[in-house]
Amino acid sequence: MSAEPEDLQLQYEALLERDGVKVSKSPWGPDDEIGRMNWITPESQREILSRLDGSGVFDLGIEYFFGMPSWAAAHDPKFEIWMTHTPQGSVNDNLSGAGPDVHEKYSYCGDSIHMYIHTGTHLDTLNHLGYFGMFWNGWTAEKDLGSRVWNKGGADKYPPLIARGVLLDIAGLHGVDCLPDGHVITPEDLKAAAREQGTELRPKDVVVLRTGRMQRWPDFDGYIPDNPGLGLGGARYLCEDVGAMCIGTDAVSLDVAPHEDPEAFVPVHCYMFATAGAQIIEVLDLEEIAAEKVHEFALLAFPLKIRGATGSPIRPVAVPLRS
Repeated sequence: MSAEPEDLQLQYEALLERDGVKVSKSPWGPDDEIGRMNWITPESQREILSRLDGSGVFDLGIEYFFGMPSWAAAHDPKFEIWMTHTPQGSVNDNLSGAGPDVHEKYSYCGDSIHMYIHTGTHLDTLNHLGYFGMFWNGWTAEKDLGSRVWNKGGADKYPPLIARGVLLDIAGLHGVDCLPDGHVITPEDLKAAAREQGTELRPKDVVVLRTGRMQRWPDFDGYIPDNPGLGLGGARYLCEDVGAMCIGTDAVSLDVAPHEDPEAFVPVHCYMFATAGAQIIEVLDLEEIAAEKVHEFALLAFPLKIRGATGSPIRPVAVPLRS
C-alpha cells in the first residue's frame, strides 16, 4: 500500500549518463550536499514530534565492542578500543602531569577508539559512492576532495533525522526468522509486506527493512557474508514510486550479496547516492520493534558532525505515533 507521491520531483536531471548509470543534478541547487534530507524542515520535525504517543521507546542501535562484526571485505579497520589512562598507570607514569600523589587519591581512566566509519549502526552520506569518478550533484575528486576528507557532502552537513519511519518486515512476510543468504528483496516483496501489515508508504518516509539478519548477530560468519538485501528494482520502487527519503536495513549492507549483477559493486548504494540523492542506514536492530508489530513510528537519529565524512555512527530510536 502506498500513497500517491505529493508534488515531489523524484527523478532528476542527469549530469552524467553512461553505460546504464546516471549521476544527478540536485533539484535543491548547486550548493546542495544532503539530497532528499532537504525534505526535513522545522515544520516536518514539529509535525512528527507532536504525534509521539509516549508509550515506549525502541532502541534500534547496536552495541560497539571489541570483536564485533564489521565490514571486512575491503580490508577496512575493525572496531578497536584501548585504554589511554588507567588508575595505576596514571600513578606510575604521571602522563597527566598532576603528580603521582594526586592520582593516588583521584583515579583517572580514559580510552580511545578506532574503526571504519561504516561500522555498527550508521548513516551513509552521498559522497560515499558514485559513478565514473562523479558523485551526487557533480562532485569530483579533482575539485572537491581535500588531502584528508571531502569538501562536499560530509556528515557535518546533516540535520537531526526526525521523520516518519515505517518498518517492512520482509522476513515476517516469508514466515521465517531470517531470510536466506542472498535473498533479493524485490518490489513485489515490498508491496506485499506493506499490504499484509496494512502499512501505508508515504513520500518522505524513512523505510526500514527487516531481513532478520540480527538473529545471527554477533556471529561474524553468520551475520556478514552473503546477506539478504535490496535489489536494484526494489530501490528504484522505493525512491521513484514511493518517494522514500532514506532506506535502512538490519544487515551489514542494504545491497544484497552477492549482487544480482556479478560485474557490479554495491549497485544499490551507487544508485541511491549518485542518482536518487537518498541516504542509507545499516546495521539496525529491528527485532524488538518487529516483535511488537510497530510498523509506523517517529524515527529519531542524530549523525555526528564529522566534517567531510562519508558516513557517521548514529544512535537511532523509534517512538510509536498516535493514530
